[in-house]
Amino acid sequence: MKKICIIYTGGTIGMVPTERGYAPRKGYFSQALAEIDELQKPEVPDWEMVEFDPLLDSSNVAVNEWNRIGRTIRDRYDDYDGFVVLHGTDTMAYSASALSFMLDGLDKPVIFTGSQIPLCMLRSDARDNILTSLMIAGEGKVREVCLYFAGKLLRGNRSTKSSADRFVAFDSPNCAPLANAGIDITYEEGAIRHFRSDRKLRGPLGMFGGRLRLSEFQNTPIGVIKVFPGIQFRLFEQVMTDSLSGIVLETFGAGNIPEADGALLPMIRKAYENGTVIVVCSQCPQGTVHLGAYEASAALVGAGAVSGYDMTTEAAIAKLYYLFSQGLSRDDIKHYMEIDLRGELTK
Repeated sequence: MKKICIIYTGGTIGMVPTERGYAPRKGYFSQALAEIDELQKPEVPDWEMVEFDPLLDSSNVAVNEWNRIGRTIRDRYDDYDGFVVLHGTDTMAYSASALSFMLDGLDKPVIFTGSQIPLCMLRSDARDNILTSLMIAGEGKVREVCLYFAGKLLRGNRSTKSSADRFVAFDSPNCAPLANAGIDITYEEGAIRHFRSDRKLRGPLGMFGGRLRLSEFQNTPIGVIKVFPGIQFRLFEQVMTDSLSGIVLETFGAGNIPEADGALLPMIRKAYENGTVIVVCSQCPQGTVHLGAYEASAALVGAGAVSGYDMTTEAAIAKLYYLFSQGLSRDDIKHYMEIDLRGELTK
């Protein structure tokens, strides 16, 4: 019998109605799970639950909370065959991306899930999401950080929230689902990333392979700028100081930027000279960045930017936090941003 640890961090899934809207209630959720008959059936892995105190609204989840989730998994890693993390949907893709980098040498399933409607409500999607996540974690065929929602198992660092009001709330535009849950749970063998020691990586990251190692994130100053028609880049000059360690630039299409009176490139060069790592991602959900494919993007290379290829913004942010937390040089960080470390990009 497999044994799974459910880590209940908070979110809609465990909330109850109050006079001020839905809110978590301490101690309620563990009793609610115990009353679900399906979770007690012999086909379901044995499970135990850890409840965070205080419970978190996912809008408030950031670096410190990612570290806390990571420590919870690390401290119990040898006691369980897998983990199911119950989390609010708003920032679930960010957290799944962060944990995928944070858990060096992971060789067990870590499945993020939640719900659009609280478990206590009649039409809740929580029961299926919890039950199927437990089954997937117990089978152990996918041994990485994943996100399960509405019949789809997605790679955590390829996921993004695509809907605020549909049951199908998440998408993975540039990576096929790892499994589909219909009458049976069908795994897509070609999409599954099989465990390998990170020692196979060349360079300073190679030392962390083998057993699980938690790489906690530091609160590194990282920003995001989304390019739009008519953007006045001069308004962002005050942000581009030597205290900004990394920035994700969301560009048009394959990495294109407007001329904007020539204000952007000098600003990026200044950021580069200050030691800021600039990563170019696309605003398009699907597709990849090709810096230099068009004249409108070639200048970014000369200004010191690196390509995020088909990474989501969530993954690019998490990866920057991870690499800066390793104490790497700027050149090493730029190098590894363009290297696939956890299945986060297709080069």
